[in-house]
Amino acid sequence: MYGVVLAAGRGTRMRPLTDRRPKPLLPVGDRSLLERVFDTAADVVGEFVVVTGYRGEAIRERIGESYRGHPVHYVEQAEALGTAHAVAQAEPVVDDDFLVLNGDVVVDASLARALAEAEGTAVAATEVADPRAYGVLSTAADGSLAGIVEKPADPPTNLANVGCYAFEPEVFEYIDQTPESERGEYEITTTIDLLLDDGHRIDVAPYEGTWLDVGRPWELLEANELALAELDARDESADTAEAVAGTVEEGVHLRGPVAVEEGARVRSGAYVEGPALIREGADVGPNAYVRGSTVIGPDAHVGHSVEIKNSVLMADASVGHLSYVGDSVLGRDVNFGAGTNVANLRHDGENVRLTVKGDRVDTGRRKLGAIVGDGAKTGINTSLNAGVKLGAGETTGLGEAVTRDRPSE
Repeated sequence: MYGVVLAAGRGTRMRPLTDRRPKPLLPVGDRSLLERVFDTAADVVGEFVVVTGYRGEAIRERIGESYRGHPVHYVEQAEALGTAHAVAQAEPVVDDDFLVLNGDVVVDASLARALAEAEGTAVAATEVADPRAYGVLSTAADGSLAGIVEKPADPPTNLANVGCYAFEPEVFEYIDQTPESERGEYEITTTIDLLLDDGHRIDVAPYEGTWLDVGRPWELLEANELALAELDARDESADTAEAVAGTVEEGVHLRGPVAVEEGARVRSGAYVEGPALIREGADVGPNAYVRGSTVIGPDAHVGHSVEIKNSVLMADASVGHLSYVGDSVLGRDVNFGAGTNVANLRHDGENVRLTVKGDRVDTGRRKLGAIVGDGAKTGINTSLNAGVKLGAGETTGLGEAVTRDRPSE
């Protein structure tokens, strides 16, 4: 069985974090989103096929020709023409049953197992309290799929389409017959309608695990919170020392589940409250405070009198001294000048709003700081308002207060 992973999208809702990288390579804990998807299916598939598009060369360089002993093939979707079109790109490689998984979602291994155990074609479904915002499945008397309706005002069931499938190779014939939608795309749900119309049975594979579509910046924070919760669970039954492979100097205080990878250093006076992950080559302290579901990425630097709370610092990011970063995401090679402070809470107590593709969106989070693209730099004593986005490569002047997004060109 093959695992076909869709990873071609541009990820515009995630900007500026995707200005210089494909969304599936965004970090979640100690791995990328894409690697986590591979891990969920590695026990039930023999080979992976990755459908790439935007910055696909970065995915090839990161993953290589195999993953955990599984061969990895690459095909390209040169133009974003829908999910059925994306799956069709795998036809030259796939000659057996296959799963279709998304490269930008957080799920667990029970999803891939449920699909692999189904008979022939299957659609993964999960129960939700209010299915009106999803594709909703209706079922026949025997529990098989009867149809999928998008965002119905009166849902026939509470079964939401997870967007992951099991197919047999004959599906490519039906993809060839799939008409263009009103959006100008070829949708895999339309292909499924064609299969049903032709008398094919499609199983509904129930899924009760984690399901998070990581489409917007605050959802990347949520994904990392979930990943570090796994660290928390793992450490309940393990000696804390087992998670500390790097150097922890005398006078450091580690509380709760904290992992310090080999090659990382935590300097004297640092106080780290887990769950926290300090990755290889990272340098924390002296006298730094790290807390609340925080990932300090590879070779990142957190210096003297810096507090990092519930945030993600990607590789080579630096917050050198006298700064506060809360509920934020800092991209690769970001450099915060001394005294840079991030606001993460509105004075009126309302949820923080963020601009996504030109629209102001309620994030559902009372606390959300700054989203900072790769290579951005702040001058000393910069203030970043809650929900501000600083584009890749952008800079601020000394003492500047940034209250509006500053997108990259």
